[in-house]
Amino acid sequence: MEHRLFRTISMVWVGSLLTLGFVAAPVLFSMLDRTSAGSVAAQLFRIEAIIGVVSALVLILIGNRFVKSGIVDYKRVRWIVAVMLLCVLVGYFALQPFMNSLRMAAQEAGTDLASSPYAKEFGILHGISSAIYVIECLFGIALVWRLPGAAPAKIVPKKNSAKVAAKRARS
Repeated sequence: MEHRLFRTISMVWVGSLLTLGFVAAPVLFSMLDRTSAGSVAAQLFRIEAIIGVVSALVLILIGNRFVKSGIVDYKRVRWIVAVMLLCVLVGYFALQPFMNSLRMAAQEAGTDLASSPYAKEFGILHGISSAIYVIECLFGIALVWRLPGAAPAKIVPKKNSAKVAAKRARS
C-alpha cells in the first residue's frame, strides 16, 4: 500500500510540474497580456511550490521508512526527491521574493516591469529560476523513471543494517 502511495504522490507531483511549466504557463503568456499572465503564473507557481514541499516531505518520510526496513530500492529515490525539494526551496522560496519585490517596485513607479529600470535584474532572476525549474523537472522525470515496481526488488532481513543492504544492492 505504501509503495502505491509513494508512486501516486510522485507521479502527481511530477505531472503537475511538467503541466504547469510546459503547458499552462506558455498558454497563459500566449493568450493574456504579459502583466496579467505573469500575475496568474506567479499564483500557479506558488501553489506548485507548496505542492512540491508537501510532496517531497511525505516522500522522504515514506522513503526513509522503506530504507530502514531494508528495502534498498528507495535509497537513490530519496536523494532524487531531496534534490527536487532543494530546487523548490531555492527556486521559489529564495528567488521569488526578490522577483516579487522588483515587480512591486515597477508597479509603484507606475510602469510595467518590461519597461522599468528593474527589467534586467528581473530577467536575470527569472532566468535562474527557470533553469532551476527545468532541473527540478528533469529530476522529476528521473524520479518517475527510477520508481521501484509493484513489489520491491531487494529486501534485506530486518536484523541487517542499511549499510549491509546498500552493499548487497551494489553487488
